[in-house]
Amino acid sequence: MRRKNRLAMLAVALALPWAAPSLAQDVVKVGMLVPLTGPFTPTGKQLIAGAKLYMQRNGDTVAGKKIVLIIKDDTGNPDMTKRLAQEFVVNDKVAMLAGFGLTPGALATAPIATEAKIPQIVMMAATSVVTLRSPYIVRTSFSVPQTTVPLADWAAKNGLKKVMTVVSDYAPGIDVETAFKQRFEALGGKVVESLRIPLASNDFAPALQRVADTKPDALMGFVPAGVGPIFIRQFVERGLDKSGIKFIAEGSLTEDDIVNQIGNAALGVITAHHYSAAHNSPENKAFVADFKKANGGMRPNLMAVQSYDGMHLIYEALKKTKGATGGDALIAAMKGLSWVSPRGPMTIDPETREVIQNIYIRKVERVDGELYNVEFETIPNFKDPSKLKN
Repeated sequence: MRRKNRLAMLAVALALPWAAPSLAQDVVKVGMLVPLTGPFTPTGKQLIAGAKLYMQRNGDTVAGKKIVLIIKDDTGNPDMTKRLAQEFVVNDKVAMLAGFGLTPGALATAPIATEAKIPQIVMMAATSVVTLRSPYIVRTSFSVPQTTVPLADWAAKNGLKKVMTVVSDYAPGIDVETAFKQRFEALGGKVVESLRIPLASNDFAPALQRVADTKPDALMGFVPAGVGPIFIRQFVERGLDKSGIKFIAEGSLTEDDIVNQIGNAALGVITAHHYSAAHNSPENKAFVADFKKANGGMRPNLMAVQSYDGMHLIYEALKKTKGATGGDALIAAMKGLSWVSPRGPMTIDPETREVIQNIYIRKVERVDGELYNVEFETIPNFKDPSKLKN
């Protein structure tokens, strides 16, 4: 009897190493890093809400694998993002990394994705260089030049000759300033002055006084969304809106979840971006309705649709690989994928791993008592201009 028991125990012991990987292979873990505390908390909430809505609408199983979304708070600190990404790879054995509300965190994680050969799905960070830092990064958001160059085109086409730029002094702000100036001046316009404001500052009075003294045709502004309402209100409070100076901006300044907070000061602001909650398509109307229902009436912004599309990318790549989770196979499957998003048609550029998408020129208007970015011009299938070959 004792001999039979020992044989049975040995059989179980031998079986376990084989059984465990089989069980693990039925689960695909996605490690999502977003800020959920600190000043960028709204970014994290929108990213999570968009990802969860996709799973709610499409289930948690794809290609025979159960998708497990593991969320960790990186607080917006790149050192924390990097440490948590390492933990995801080493301890949690994730198949993919996702999220990345801020550029520094995305850049800090890039070497980890490269070494581990794990796809890094960037759902927000928009600085141009992000996808250049690892062949395993795929972006489902946008690049700053992609939304800024069409704004410069619109400005030149609509008779603006002299423009001042005022941006926050950090990587995305400098990207906006550079992309706008290069394009606008190539089209015959003139950026008469470029001012950079410390990132931590919400006092725009000195810069706006300089704008008033210079009297350009337009002010082109870019600051983090959290201080966008302050910037626009100070523009109006100083009477610049009545001086004939237009206010134009990269679209992050009037994001859908904050534009109502700005109030009447935002009316008439012209922006360029790839998503508006007011986008008139059946896909977006259903998306906005379901998002509000799932999130207590909160309006989705660009971050929500970017994470929603990020999850779609993950699901469709797994379908193409028939559930295989090797990093190289997944990246190959992601390249060239096309679908109709709530934002409109989009494709993952097989050469750059950036999004090819529509960019819309919008104007803040009141619709049914609320403020929205109302699209009035479309630039279709626009590639990231910073990566176009000469």
